[in-house]
Amino acid sequence: MTNNRNIFLKKKILIYGLGKSGISSYKFLNNKAKVYWFDDTFKKKFGHQPNQKIRNIQEISKIKFDKVIISPGIDILNCKLSKFLKKNNSKIYTDLDIFYSFYKNKSITITGTNGKSTTSKILHEVLLDQNYDCRLIGNIGNPALSEKKITKNTIFVIEASSYQLDYSKLFTSKYSAILNISPDHIERHKNLKNYVSAKFKLLDYQSKKSISFVKKGDLLINKKLKSKKYNPKIIKVDLKKANKVIKHLKNKYFMSAGNLENLSFVLKISETLNLNSKKLIKTLNRFKGLKYRQQIIYENKNLTIINDSKSTSFASSENMLKNLKNVYWILGGIPKKGDQLNLSKKNCKNFKTFIFGNYYKEFKKNIKNKIPVKHLKYLKDILKEIFLDLKNKKIKKNIIFFSPAGASFDNFKNFEDRGKYFNQLIKKFINAK
Repeated sequence: MTNNRNIFLKKKILIYGLGKSGISSYKFLNNKAKVYWFDDTFKKKFGHQPNQKIRNIQEISKIKFDKVIISPGIDILNCKLSKFLKKNNSKIYTDLDIFYSFYKNKSITITGTNGKSTTSKILHEVLLDQNYDCRLIGNIGNPALSEKKITKNTIFVIEASSYQLDYSKLFTSKYSAILNISPDHIERHKNLKNYVSAKFKLLDYQSKKSISFVKKGDLLINKKLKSKKYNPKIIKVDLKKANKVIKHLKNKYFMSAGNLENLSFVLKISETLNLNSKKLIKTLNRFKGLKYRQQIIYENKNLTIINDSKSTSFASSENMLKNLKNVYWILGGIPKKGDQLNLSKKNCKNFKTFIFGNYYKEFKKNIKNKIPVKHLKYLKDILKEIFLDLKNKKIKKNIIFFSPAGASFDNFKNFEDRGKYFNQLIKKFINAK
């Protein structure tokens, strides 16, 4: 690992992938280096078209690049430049590497399988209310290189995915948090060991002056911690201790197991930073959550409807399901490789479960007959059946829980697009009552 501030200056650099991070990397480096760019599709446009556009792989082979900046969404083993990237693996970096090489500001980086976005958002709001110049970047907020007017006092809260960390070679963070780890993105990382290792790159690159927060009792985290000695001070976050603070909160949002876990990390990080406790409680009581992440979109005395479109694995759905009764659970999309439902039959007694989309057999296999399921291809047909059932149901308080436990790319652009569509359907059914 190197701390050379000028590693990218005046170099010949290829930007591969014109997603948000690729575009911000191009704009940031364009007056600092000789920058070229390539994208698997050239339909994307941003502002003015840059001059150094490479149209084919043959052109790339003729240029000797010093560095290659790759977008996190690109799979090195399955892309147009796969052979080139394998040969030049040592030259591959990310926008987080560029960010770190130019800015040595204090940062708090959040990763984990579930809860990254919510924890990052809570922490960002907490720090703003404590009068910090705090920026929210990475997977949530702006790309790392899009921020302006950065001073020595600016602090960054960074949400980092396993994809970003896997490709990074320089990036490190003063504070880091691994919220939890369960099998995810195996189709990309090839096996669970690689996925865990990608997450732990955060700790690999930290110094002895750094601090890491990890979930106490997480099997995969504990196993990795035992496998080698890490430099940073490691604080194990005990979720049970958050119960002492929850008594002072009036915010129902933190009652679910998943959000209680997120809260536990925020509290421990806040304690380490010596934040004002009274201001902290006020911020937490005001927090409304993020769109499509365990979001209550409708509620009356008889019915609560929760939109959790962000859920792309069983683990993320389970955190909420543990605390719910009389549930109509709607799931579907593209199931994750190696994923399975870990709730016991006892936990699932009060569930009626519906699967939408084309992957019914895979989901049913992963559930392993713990819950009776019904398959209807379209979401609107599932909701039609649920609302008909509600009319005849004697139990007063019911919950419709839209938590797909699968990726959205079968029929939607992303989880936001899926969540928005679900909200539109609910609005129609509620208005038709």
